[in-house]
Amino acid sequence: MQTKKNKAPRRYIVIFFLMCLAGLYILGKALYTMLPPESDYWKEVARNSKTSQIDANRGNILSCDHQVLSGTVPKYSLFLDFAVRDPDPKIEAKTRAFRDSAFRVDLDSIADGLARIFPEHNAKWFRERLLQGKKVGRYSWPIYPRKLVTYVEYRACLELPFFREGKYRSGFHGDEMLLRYRPYGELASRTIGTLYQDTTGQPKCGLELSFDSILRGKPGTEHSIRVRNRKVHVVDTPAENGHDLLTTIDINIQDFADRTLRSKLKEEGVQGEIGVVIVMEVKTGDVKAIVNLTRGKDGDYYELKNNAVSDLWEPGSTFKTASIMVALEDGKINLNKTVNCAPGTYMMHGKWMKDHNWRKGGYKKPLQVKDILGYSSNIGVSRIIDEAYGDNPTAYVEGLHREGVGIPLNLPFVGKGEPRVPHPKDNNRHWSKTDLPWMSIGYVTMLPPISTLTFYNAIANGGKMVKPRFVKAELKDGMVVREFPTEVIKERICKPSTLKDIQYCLEYVVSGGLGKKAGNGGRLFKVSGKTGTAMFSENGRYGRKHMVSFCGYFPSDNPKYSCIVCIKHQQPYPSGGGQCGPVFSEISQYIMSRDSVRSAALAADSNSVFVPEVTKGSRKRAEAIVEGMGLTDKRLDVAESDTMSLTKVPDVTGMGAKDAVYALQKRGMRVRINGFGQIVKQDIAPGSFATKGNTITLTASPKKF
Repeated sequence: MQTKKNKAPRRYIVIFFLMCLAGLYILGKALYTMLPPESDYWKEVARNSKTSQIDANRGNILSCDHQVLSGTVPKYSLFLDFAVRDPDPKIEAKTRAFRDSAFRVDLDSIADGLARIFPEHNAKWFRERLLQGKKVGRYSWPIYPRKLVTYVEYRACLELPFFREGKYRSGFHGDEMLLRYRPYGELASRTIGTLYQDTTGQPKCGLELSFDSILRGKPGTEHSIRVRNRKVHVVDTPAENGHDLLTTIDINIQDFADRTLRSKLKEEGVQGEIGVVIVMEVKTGDVKAIVNLTRGKDGDYYELKNNAVSDLWEPGSTFKTASIMVALEDGKINLNKTVNCAPGTYMMHGKWMKDHNWRKGGYKKPLQVKDILGYSSNIGVSRIIDEAYGDNPTAYVEGLHREGVGIPLNLPFVGKGEPRVPHPKDNNRHWSKTDLPWMSIGYVTMLPPISTLTFYNAIANGGKMVKPRFVKAELKDGMVVREFPTEVIKERICKPSTLKDIQYCLEYVVSGGLGKKAGNGGRLFKVSGKTGTAMFSENGRYGRKHMVSFCGYFPSDNPKYSCIVCIKHQQPYPSGGGQCGPVFSEISQYIMSRDSVRSAALAADSNSVFVPEVTKGSRKRAEAIVEGMGLTDKRLDVAESDTMSLTKVPDVTGMGAKDAVYALQKRGMRVRINGFGQIVKQDIAPGSFATKGNTITLTASPKKF
């Protein structure tokens, strides 16, 4: 009787013998392949191989809170092969017989299924379409002409009878195309950028073009060979997908600014041709929103050009702030300086300088510097500058450069406008006596709106001028690969004493001057800024068109955001304060209201002490607000929203806007908000299934913030 120990060596011998046989088989197969006629076949295969490029997936462009602003999605064209060809006649005949039989049996089921997936057409339409293809009997018959379907729809089609048999048996296939998709449509589209709609997919404008080398990735290579009547793809170099861009854009601020400006442009007394809004974060220079609207032939407004960055306009009265700053910095004037502006007209070097109220006799009394800026007196500013620098205009222009006016911003956009601030010693341009006074009130000089905002942002930022930032970081798989830090253009644009005087004047423009409509009556928070109205020059001639604007920052005491609003129109009564001011006011109140739950009516009374009404939202955020108001002994009853099921739509009525957006986006939903303040209405009922990607519209009360 053999023991287990005696059997073990025999097992090893058998295994060794089998391994030797396998090795001999491999060597024999290799030798067979190397010798004719097999070697001749593989040489022919190698000669017929074709090398092609593997496209890399383009990176996404993301908002500041990582929402996709522009991304690549696959789309499919659906085809069905009614012709059959195969080098093997037996296989060809077998495949044709299967297709003919299965197609007849499953035709009605296929048509019904397609109608369910694509309800734009009924089953009869699809049935006739398929029968037409069968009659023609060609390759790649388009099932749904001129229609690109989503991946989900394509997968649903693969589950239908007959189609589920696969490409080679049924002939059904979808040709994939990678398309660029912007979930938020036209919002900031000229800044985000687009791709050419052709086979090249090259970037056309915006960040798509400027950061193309980061977004596009590196293509790979592959070669295809036909082996035993079947095409085989062999990857030589894998593609490297593009990286993502994390931008500074806040899609909620962008959406609100777009809707607010669009509404103002459509008003009867405005009927604007072009409208621009830029919102910037003071400390970082982060551009939170940038709106460019141009009226189309149909009367609606579209993002056709990045006017905020590329257009060079005479800034008008917003430039007066820079002029007064130069005179204050050089000690030519102080805030007590007065100028007699009556009767509203003044002859300057053979040309009449006029104030906006000259038909009414102008201002009846001498104006101090704060009143000159507050009421935007052309005569006041031009007389100050002409008297101080008439004999030495070079000192004035160099003072502007010292402040950072006209410094190229080197923004990451192709076609950006470069500021033009004429210099008296410029050999390419004749300098006349009238240039200095008219330049001081915003003519002669040409600036893009974003340059004007950058200057005002520096005033809000304690004198430090920072470069507008559009991209914060480069990401790979959600991880930061490279950061784009805030760039400082000038550490100081003027002396602290000059800055303090200018800030005082700009606050007065809104509290007591022509910019009152840009504020909120001082009930909520203070606003500072300057109105602007300029005749618009086309082909060197001034006509009836005007560029009106308001540029400023808020809150005045501790500036967090700066903003500029510009409107180009042809109306008889242009007013930067009256037409752009309300847009600025609504945007500033919306931004300041997003984190607050205080009642606007109670906030108007600085002596009132109250506990905010917070029925839903984040307890931690609500308690932090109450503590900041010195009400730490008060008790808050807050219903925490985050404990609700993530599969259901929560009840967000009564929440602050930020809490509501957070609760809904946590469930994968997109959010649009009309108004500002606490949420009073939602268009999808609480308790409904929270479908990822669905858009829910919220209505907020304008009475609370």
